[in-house]
Amino acid sequence: MSMLRRRLVFPGGLFSLAALGLLGFGLVNGFFAPADTAATQVPGVPQPMTEGAPPPASAHPLDEPLRLIARAKQVFGGVRDYTCTLIKQERLSGQLTPVHVITMMVRNEPFSVYLKWHQPKAQVGQEACYVAGRNGGQMRAKSPGLLGTVGFVSVDPADPRARKTSNHLITEAGIGNLLKRFEGRWKNEYPLNKTQVRIGEYEYNQRRCTRVETIHPENIPGVFVCYRSVLYFDKQLQIPIRVECYDWPHPGGPPGGDLIEVYSYTNLRLNVGLPGSVFNK
Repeated sequence: MSMLRRRLVFPGGLFSLAALGLLGFGLVNGFFAPADTAATQVPGVPQPMTEGAPPPASAHPLDEPLRLIARAKQVFGGVRDYTCTLIKQERLSGQLTPVHVITMMVRNEPFSVYLKWHQPKAQVGQEACYVAGRNGGQMRAKSPGLLGTVGFVSVDPADPRARKTSNHLITEAGIGNLLKRFEGRWKNEYPLNKTQVRIGEYEYNQRRCTRVETIHPENIPGVFVCYRSVLYFDKQLQIPIRVECYDWPHPGGPPGGDLIEVYSYTNLRLNVGLPGSVFNK
């Protein structure tokens, strides 16, 4: 079974981070309402509002996905910072992790990420923070429970001791990085003209979305990252709020492929004016 190769890192495997886009609640000086209650609410799965359909035969299948990405990048260019609740689940060593519910805060310049865990129970209270150009390129991390009494420690984002804790590095986190990844993938796939696309209207967490599903019938190493990916663009905000990735089907497995990872960004608030103290750890 093929797996995404990039891993998010923490010392001794104590931490598990996600990175593809994100949202949160304020935890500093009452700047936001406390996140602990709202952040534990996990929405249901997206529901179809219209049947997904392939693009017109006269158009390249990836024309509309690339148009949606270009529009999302244009909108996101006006975003200075944002908060959300990140809800993620990943397949690691062949097994799906529990659902992780994380407060997330992101500042785009300099690129800064703060994360605090609310689920699962073993990670409650865990925190991580990264600021580009600060701390010698290290992230600051705090363990859950009694281990957290030592406070924040500096950790290399790519520390090999924790390569099995997540599919992504904290340096890859956020909506901006998510847009770059998918734009790059779709542009690379465009000249091959092997990608199948279905686009429909869905609702997720009471948000109307344009659902873009891309399928790669052929497993071409070094070209296609996964068999199937699904990206949900919030129709009002015009940026992605959920992404799903699936492995190539195998005998005895689901026809759509095993889930590799899913990240959802709920309660998204843009340009909230995050204070610098959020990222001073």
